[in-house]
Amino acid sequence: MTIQWFPGHMAKARREVTEKLKLVDIIIELVDARLPLSSRNPMIDEIVHQKPRLVVLNKEDMADPQLTKKWITYFESNGIKAISVNAQAGNGMQKIVKESQSILKEKWDRMKSRGMKPRAIRAMIVGIPNVGKSTLINRLVKKNIAKTGNTPGVTKSQQWIKVGKELELLDTPGILWPKFEDEKVGYKLALTGAIKDTILNLQDIALYGLLFLEEHYVSKLKERYEFSDIPDNPVDKFQHIGKLRGCLMAGGEIDYDKTAELIIRDVRGIQLGRVTFDFPPEDDNEKM
Repeated sequence: MTIQWFPGHMAKARREVTEKLKLVDIIIELVDARLPLSSRNPMIDEIVHQKPRLVVLNKEDMADPQLTKKWITYFESNGIKAISVNAQAGNGMQKIVKESQSILKEKWDRMKSRGMKPRAIRAMIVGIPNVGKSTLINRLVKKNIAKTGNTPGVTKSQQWIKVGKELELLDTPGILWPKFEDEKVGYKLALTGAIKDTILNLQDIALYGLLFLEEHYVSKLKERYEFSDIPDNPVDKFQHIGKLRGCLMAGGEIDYDKTAELIIRDVRGIQLGRVTFDFPPEDDNEKM
């Protein structure tokens, strides 16, 4: 599966991020804790270069907690500070300010030694669509200043937002790269809602989800859909789930589209529990 989805506002956003980079002290890169690698935009590395960076794994409440810890260790072993938060509930907001201050301590000390007055940290928030940037900003500011939504691409322009006296945020629209070199990345993003459902084959996405869960979280899959043994044939998998959940057409035939929608909805709604779809490189074959 090759997905190409690069609307004009995203191309414009890339140019704007590049232009505004010199105005900020630090990049706050927001990723989905369920997809710490797949939800990172490769273009961001090209754009921000050596600018100090804090990776924030959002939606920690939806991700496998053991793997979240491993991902934080992985990022830090590669020289990038990382933390996890739940922006929807407001958990971990103070960590963002604290870690940003820690990352910039040397720069701030140099400024003080030159007699410069302390000022708020200027940060740019970047990330692909639907990772929760606007929700995060609203929690930090403690009011609804940024637009939010449960579909990708809500934020369309840049704005400076003050977070008390310690932090000033430059929000940016979500940026998705032009093409996924690894088709698995496309499936994972689709499964978790980063790509609009209208451009995808939902049966393919649901099947990818079932196969991933069977390989890595088989006990969760069996419990949710009452499998004693999981059939090898994908059609049999769909038929079992469709029949169990009443996804039927006239005459009792299985409605495969409805079944696919149900599976995707279950994944996104944490009905199968806390699941992470990216494994750190050393844990790629781990089973849960």
